[in-house]
Amino acid sequence: MATAKKQLPHLVFGGELVDLERSEFVDLAKLDLVGVYPNYDSARAVWKAKAQATVDNAHMRYYMVHLHRLLDPEAPGSR
Repeated sequence: MATAKKQLPHLVFGGELVDLERSEFVDLAKLDLVGVYPNYDSARAVWKAKAQATVDNAHMRYYMVHLHRLLDPEAPGSR
């Protein structure tokens, strides 16, 4: 029986920043919640595409959150 790969969910989201020096958004209600992805590689591909699509707006930023680190902070590699 094959073992299932461990889930390592990642969240990709973005929005327009108030100031390029801080991670404070202009309007939290307008955040682009792109989605949750099963692993780093798939999340990074989506993050990269969204970031490149908004390159003309210097205040627009996309982020990738390692949800698996929040869900299991004691797991190896989660710090």
